[in-house]
Amino acid sequence: MAVETAALDATDAPADAPTDLLDARDLPPPKPLRETLERLADLDDGVVLVQVNDRAPQHLYPRLDERGYAYETVDVDGDVVTVVWSP
Repeated sequence: MAVETAALDATDAPADAPTDLLDARDLPPPKPLRETLERLADLDDGVVLVQVNDRAPQHLYPRLDERGYAYETVDVDGDVVTVVWSP
């Protein structure tokens, strides 16, 4: 939970919302993109997705824009963490 807390503190995501963690560090492309989008589609309203990766998910950003999500990517202890939420 430390990664989620640190990421939420560093972004504009709702800090009091429930979170869902997706650790994509060991997934080969395009699995992080696919799993992130599938997880977002299945999440309840108000849940913030926290994706931990080893690099910024550049191909994910346009997909999130298309779907109307808000997101921020921050560095948390050497990991790239993208926080995604519905505005």
